Amino acid sequence: MSTVTSRDGTTIGYERIGEGPPLIVVDGALCYREMGPSPEIARLLARRFTVYTCDRRGRGESGNTLPWSHEREVDDLAALVEAAGGVAYLLGFSSGAALALDAAARLPVPKVAVYEPPFIVDDSRAPVPEDFIPGLHRCLAQGRRGEAVKRFMRLVGMPGLLVAVAPLFPNWKKLTDVAHTLPYDLTIMDGTQSGRALPGSRWAGLTRPSLVLDGGKSPRWMRNGVGSLANLLPASRYRTLPGQNHMVKAQVLAPALVEFFDELPLRRTA
Repeated sequence: MSTVTSRDGTTIGYERIGEGPPLIVVDGALCYREMGPSPEIARLLARRFTVYTCDRRGRGESGNTLPWSHEREVDDLAALVEAAGGVAYLLGFSSGAALALDAAARLPVPKVAVYEPPFIVDDSRAPVPEDFIPGLHRCLAQGRRGEAVKRFMRLVGMPGLLVAVAPLFPNWKKLTDVAHTLPYDLTIMDGTQSGRALPGSRWAGLTRPSLVLDGGKSPRWMRNGVGSLANLLPASRYRTLPGQNHMVKAQVLAPALVEFFDELPLRRTA
């Protein structure tokens, strides 16, 4: 494992594999290098890219300087881009996709790809309740980390029976260890899960090529939100991966990413 130091002095742990243009993977809620999609997709992409997987702040080997802020998470990615040579591609999953888009609008990122940011832009599902984040904070303040994770599981649509037996999962401790980061991701998603149109000003400056992906088996509300993003970004390409859902298979996703990132050589942006 290697580390970089973010602008506020926080240590961010990361790993690098492969050879080629640098590509940084941005995980979503509860995910980090030991939990989530990044290790497998990194292994496949390492055939063509130098892939950076990291522990977002508060997770794994990274620090958690308080108070947390959305801006500091972008600063963390800025430090990784600098470590990668000053310019890099970004790939974001789920809520990490929203963070990747924010970073791409500010940093030297020639291209960004995102898979299924969970935007709620219409009435095809209920919006995230306004009191959801405060409820998570209360659980965490009371030391009820498991309850915070279960609330999130119910929010994302996990069946009640699976939520009930979740503490029996082999990875349960890994989930509860990072439960305190759930409000971080929900805050990053703020304004995008209300059942209303996406705020056009948030990514107005993102004019670089972007690949917006979803799965053909994902629910309608998810695909509506992803399609809305694709329509919003001025230089986007929208692609649906047949047979996939939010838990996308790396071997299906990787070829689409290689095709997109390989089209033009990496170069430093203005």
